[in-house]
Amino acid sequence: MRLQISAPGKTQEESVECRDTVPDGVKYIASLDIGTTTIKCFIYAANRDIAKLDVVGTAHEQVELVYPSPGQVEIVPGQLWDSVLRTIRNAMMDAALNVERIECLSISTQRNTFTCWNRITGKVYHNFITWKDLRADKLVHQWNNSFKLRMLKLGARFLHFFSRSKRFLAGSVIKMMNPQVTLRLAWVLQNNADLQRDVKNGNVLYGTIDSWLLYRLRQGTDQSRIVEHVSDVTNCTSSGFYDPFGQEWAGWALNLFSIKKELLPKVVDNSYDFGYVDESLFGSPIRIGASISDQSASMWGNCCFEKGDVKITLGTGSFLNVNTGSTCLASVHGLYPLVGHKLTFPHGTELIYLMEGASNDNGSIIEWAMNIGLFVDPSETSAMALSVTDSDGVSFIPAFSGLGPPIRDDTAGTGFIGIKPSTRKEHLVRAILESLAYRIALLYSSALDETRFTFNRIKVDGGVSRNDFICQTLADLTGLPVERGEVTDSTALGAMFLAGLNVGIWRSKQELIDIRKIERIFQPNGANKRHCMVSMQSWERAVERFKRWYITEKLNNLN
Repeated sequence: MRLQISAPGKTQEESVECRDTVPDGVKYIASLDIGTTTIKCFIYAANRDIAKLDVVGTAHEQVELVYPSPGQVEIVPGQLWDSVLRTIRNAMMDAALNVERIECLSISTQRNTFTCWNRITGKVYHNFITWKDLRADKLVHQWNNSFKLRMLKLGARFLHFFSRSKRFLAGSVIKMMNPQVTLRLAWVLQNNADLQRDVKNGNVLYGTIDSWLLYRLRQGTDQSRIVEHVSDVTNCTSSGFYDPFGQEWAGWALNLFSIKKELLPKVVDNSYDFGYVDESLFGSPIRIGASISDQSASMWGNCCFEKGDVKITLGTGSFLNVNTGSTCLASVHGLYPLVGHKLTFPHGTELIYLMEGASNDNGSIIEWAMNIGLFVDPSETSAMALSVTDSDGVSFIPAFSGLGPPIRDDTAGTGFIGIKPSTRKEHLVRAILESLAYRIALLYSSALDETRFTFNRIKVDGGVSRNDFICQTLADLTGLPVERGEVTDSTALGAMFLAGLNVGIWRSKQELIDIRKIERIFQPNGANKRHCMVSMQSWERAVERFKRWYITEKLNNLN
């Protein structure tokens, strides 16, 4: 017998056939991943008894980004909501599963993309302002050069001198950045009249995508129903006004930037009881097993559970994350201390910290190079780079969003240098791929300096991790094996791992390690290391030429 159900929005004739039997030991988990450019949902069939995991259904939709003005990047909440519901429904249809068969839903989201909405009516005051948005750029530069921030850093340096507290060391080198929420939220509070009025009435809620989505999913179709306003700690920790050392919203930041605490969600652990998706949305309630930010989820997907584990996500941007265990480390190179995850058990709490370094231009550089005709498909680039012995002396500086840590110059320019009559497009492609590896190598060197850890291997994920040339170059530069898992979408996988652990499908992290499969390990080639290091030194000289390229434009904008 096979059961027939009608999917939401479908006629009886368009209904799907659903599995009427489930193999012994199998549990189905839906994992929703909202990235910068794509919404994905995977339906996993997990069998703990035989350490087996299968993907039985998938669906995805593009995130529709809108650009109201130069430098402004937004997402329309209504469009995002509709896409999320469609993606979940389509994944269940692809898996031929009735909603009642779904054990739980896991959620992973991009960080620092936020909106504000009315607690009473549910109406949003503005589109989601994404982490790539630059509308607060003028505020960022004003604050970084302000007397107040200089005094704050001086005070923190003074306190660190006497206390040796890492918390004050972090404060002594603080720098405002566009990807953080802080000044983009301050900009909205200063420029949205409706928001200013309702903030005084105490009816405004702020939230990143995870917080807003948790609110809407539990509300169901009744947007006037008030539910608990929460956000998991991994999404809060990268906002710029959450203190990872004190595990609370940073009072000094809220006061300095006039952000009322009443707007903010309750910060919860990743093992929190998030409740259920309201039955009005899919016909039956679905337990929400976990909520976690994308990079923390990626750490779970790569099973980076031990202190000293390193993961590099090669996607739209590059993110290097180091598990620093129970210690929250301060950075002087511009790396960022974050909460990796926080789980509460009957016997106590597990709090794991990360240190993160990011380069915002990675996949975006490859897409640009494709758009100008250097290649037709990104999958060609590795072979193109390997078809020549070197870049013919050409260096490429990938700075569409400036150059982040440890260079930390948001006025840097992007471009090629060293082009000669002998230069072919294969040399240009190789120079581009090398530049992406060099940026990551700089982040890795900074992490070595900051942590003083001994690293054993680097795990990579994300779409760009499928580029063999970049992976091998990373191995040669760092002298470490670079391990690539079978699953590149490790964000969705990691969120699913966490949800399965929370709801009791798995009993330990070791069971997750046993499930994860390795696709390839790139061993460092000692013979290539010297060539890579010499080439990187040439690239670093080129970087000096491109620093402060747009300093005049920045100064004009500030004036």
